[in-house]
Amino acid sequence: MKKVMVAMSGGVDSSVAAALLQEQGFDVAGVTMCFELPPSGDERRPSCCGLASIEDARRVCRALGIAHHVLNYGDVMEALVIRDFAREYGLGRTPNPCVRCNTHLKFDRLFRDAVALGATHLATGHYVQNSCNPATGTYELRKAVDTRKDQSYFLYGTPLDRLERLMFPLGGYTKDEVRGLARRFDLPVAAKKESQDICFVPDGKYQEFLVARGQAAGGPGDFIDHTGRVVGVHQGVWRYTIGQREGLGIALGYPAYVNRIDPAANKVYVGPQEFLLSRGLEASGLNRLSGNFFQETIEASVKIRYNQTDIPARVELAGQDRMIVWFKEPQKAVAPGQSVVFYNGDLVLGGAVIDKAF
Repeated sequence: MKKVMVAMSGGVDSSVAAALLQEQGFDVAGVTMCFELPPSGDERRPSCCGLASIEDARRVCRALGIAHHVLNYGDVMEALVIRDFAREYGLGRTPNPCVRCNTHLKFDRLFRDAVALGATHLATGHYVQNSCNPATGTYELRKAVDTRKDQSYFLYGTPLDRLERLMFPLGGYTKDEVRGLARRFDLPVAAKKESQDICFVPDGKYQEFLVARGQAAGGPGDFIDHTGRVVGVHQGVWRYTIGQREGLGIALGYPAYVNRIDPAANKVYVGPQEFLLSRGLEASGLNRLSGNFFQETIEASVKIRYNQTDIPARVELAGQDRMIVWFKEPQKAVAPGQSVVFYNGDLVLGGAVIDKAF
């Protein structure tokens, strides 16, 4: 019998995932990642690893009659996610910590620890599907049935050889159906609200987070408009992202957007919305999730941000793990540091980190 360790955050999705797997006859246990154990009254702490959520996961496991483990990954989170988060903003880039968390914590460190605890498989509550292709005998990652909740964008960094031992029980359900299952299983978290924030920045104020940790790199510099004029003073490149309009503190007589950040010169470039358009991008760090991806040039659909409709593009291999992407139509706010993920229909081909917009 498969022994499945379910990554449980104390939320509805991971709780239903555990209940479904148990109902299907698997030997199930729960595991909750924590990054430190803060005072219970600290409302700024991560919603997915604070004491309250650990206790929620424990209550669900108790209701299901399964074991519950709590593992502290504070050192890994700090080294591989939070330091990268701060460093990327200091370089004028826009990081995606959820991608790094899934790649380096859930599907690497947690997977290995789950196996050490006796599990044959690791399961999560992500909305995504994986299955074995009978023609090739290899496992593939695909979008969830509920396209509004599909989370494949965040999972493109999963090692291909690990897909066979990962389980995503919610991939065939809609969010409404999962809520209904939580009620049917009479789970104690059935009515719990969903969190959308970065887990270690629960109020969304990443600038305050960086300042509080002493990781705010760089001071004031020039705002430069599309004509090359100095039009104001910015407060540090780490405070800005491509496409940002609010909070610039400058008045140019028209809506101004951040369209380029030059950390070496300590300059932030602003201009009208049309200056946000890009014909393509360069990316690196390719993780391949399909054996057919790829030889030289392919036509694919891509996403350059989560919750974006797929866009058609031509993808050219530019090295072992580098590629050039040309959009069929210009795209707005292509942000270095974010991810580009490649699809063939609902099949995830792979993904990489954006380095430059054209």
